[in-house]
Amino acid sequence: MNLNKINVIDLSTVLAGPSVGSFLAELGAKVTKIEHPNTPDVTRSWKLESEKSSNKTSAYFSSINYKKNYIQLDLLDEKDYKKFIDKIKTADILISNFKKGGDVKLKITDSALRKINPNLIIAKITGFGLDSDRVAYDLILQAESGFMSINGEKNAEPLKMPVALIDVLAAHQLKEAILLAILHRHLEGEAKTVHVSLYNAAVCSLTNQASNYLMTKKIPERLGNLHPNIAPYGEIFKTKDNKRITFAIGSSRHFIDLCNTLQLKITEDQDFATNQLRVQNRGKLETLIQQKVKHLNSEELMNQLHHLNVPCAFIKNINEVLDSNMSQDLIRLEIIDGEPTSRITSIGFNWMD
Repeated sequence: MNLNKINVIDLSTVLAGPSVGSFLAELGAKVTKIEHPNTPDVTRSWKLESEKSSNKTSAYFSSINYKKNYIQLDLLDEKDYKKFIDKIKTADILISNFKKGGDVKLKITDSALRKINPNLIIAKITGFGLDSDRVAYDLILQAESGFMSINGEKNAEPLKMPVALIDVLAAHQLKEAILLAILHRHLEGEAKTVHVSLYNAAVCSLTNQASNYLMTKKIPERLGNLHPNIAPYGEIFKTKDNKRITFAIGSSRHFIDLCNTLQLKITEDQDFATNQLRVQNRGKLETLIQQKVKHLNSEELMNQLHHLNVPCAFIKNINEVLDSNMSQDLIRLEIIDGEPTSRITSIGFNWMD
C-alpha cells in the first residue's frame, strides 16, 4: 500500500498525534508538521542527560516524527494563517490535539476548514473528550483509566507503564479511524471528522480485566507479572546459568509438556488438574517448578520447550532486543535538522503476495 497521493498536515504535539503522522508518512503520504516558531513541539526539549543540550531534536521527539517536512507558522499571525490556509486547500488529512476551544481561537473549526476544502478529513485527539478542558498527559490517563491500579507488585503501590501506553493505544485507534475515513471518502465521496479521546482508548483497552469485573464484580488486583486467569503465567524462574525465563502456560497440553520436560510428576495431582486449580494453587506450583528449573541450563531447556511449542521466553533487556538480528529491519534512520536520528518503525505488518 502506498499513500503517496495523500497530503497530511500535522498540527499535533507530544506522542499520540505525531506518531499517527509518522505512520502515514511511512506509508508514503506527504506529511508536513507545523510548529509554532516560539513554542515548537515540547518533546524537542525532552532530553536524556546524555543528549546534547544544543540539539534541536531529542530522542523522544525523533521516535514519533519521521519522514516529515517541518515548517514554523504562528496561526494567530495573519500572514502565517494565510500560508496555512493555502496548505489546507490541497490537504487530505489534518491531525490535531488542541485543548477545548483551541480550534475556535485559531479560526480552524471543522466548518471553517470544510468551506475551504470539503474533502478534508479532520482527525482529532483529546484527553477526556471534546467537551473537556482538562490537560491530559499519558500518566494522568494511566492513573484515571485504572491501568495503574492493576499494574505493579501485589501489596505495592500502583505503577505506571514505562512507555506512554495510552498515547500509543490512542494513536492506533486514530490510525484505524483515518484509514476508514479515507475508504469512506473513496466510496461515498464524503469527508468525515474522526475523534479519539485518550480516556476512551484506555478504557477500551482494559479488555479481559474489564470483563472480569463486569461479569463477576471482582475488582482486579495488582499481581505483578501474574495473570489473573492463567497459571503458570508470568512467574519468573532462574536457571542454573542465572538466566531469567518465564512461561505462558495457556492450556493443559502446555502444562503437561512443561511438566514432562522438567520431569515434574504433578500432572495427576488434584491441586493442578485444571487451569482454575492451578490459579488457586499457583504459589505452590511456582515453588515446585523453580526447584526443577534451577538445576537446568537455559538454552537446553528453552530449545526443548520451543520444540514442543510451549510458550516460553528469556527476560531480555532493551539492548538485547534492539541489537538482535530480529530487530534490525525495524530500525529507521533519518537526519532531522542536521542531526542523525533513529527510531523503530510504526508499521508492524507486512504485505503478503
